[in-house]
Amino acid sequence: MSAAPPPVRPLASGDALVLEGVTRQFGALRAIDDVSFTVAAGERRAVLGANGAGKTTLFNAITGDFPPTAGRVSFFGEDVTELPPYERIRRGLRRTYQSSLLFRELTVRDNLFLAVRGVGRGRFSWLRPRVGSPSRRATRDLLERVRLSHIADVPVASLSHGQQRQLEIGMALAGAPRMILFDEPAAGLSPAERRELVLLLQGFPPHMGFVLIEHDLDIALRVVERVTVMHNGRVIKHGTPEQIEGDAEVQAIYMGGGHH
Repeated sequence: MSAAPPPVRPLASGDALVLEGVTRQFGALRAIDDVSFTVAAGERRAVLGANGAGKTTLFNAITGDFPPTAGRVSFFGEDVTELPPYERIRRGLRRTYQSSLLFRELTVRDNLFLAVRGVGRGRFSWLRPRVGSPSRRATRDLLERVRLSHIADVPVASLSHGQQRQLEIGMALAGAPRMILFDEPAAGLSPAERRELVLLLQGFPPHMGFVLIEHDLDIALRVVERVTVMHNGRVIKHGTPEQIEGDAEVQAIYMGGGHH
């Protein structure tokens, strides 16, 4: 019999994401086990850990792709544990995935336009918006923000891997999200593309928080304020980037030593 979720505590001022005893089982396997932590509004947080630590499963529980089997997820004071993913998106939660989910035959501009329309009020309209419409302006703004204006009319299939990652971030920014979950955005990027990614993440407006899963410690620790470390489905440590970078236990996990 699974344990009951912990009691709801009062929402602290500035809480954006609150996880309380979040657990996800697949049969007998507990992919994440009793995970609890809070991310403040506007905070930039990294979730680190070796392969199999449960990081992506945690994201899936937060977004509703695989809801928790126990525990509670609150987003800006609202219990969203049972809400489907599209309802969480409407409340301002976005994410990117390890594998690209782009329309490869469409242009960069069209991909961003569809993202803007998908979270807007006119998403079910078949009418093509006029030049100068809010959705067209929002698309232009996103092109500039993610530095892709110069290839706006290039098909996605022709882009480099790094440019596709930039486009995914642009699509996640559609509709003024309140928090974005980035799942290994630097995976497969060249050194130059990694530098571009760091600049992009550092340039986010102060009110827009994000949680980042990233294997590249150099990138993760440069763009966040707080770090959560997971191992074998559980949280083992929280700290600042400086504390985590010099922590012997974290180094052992990344070098294969592990945690007992």
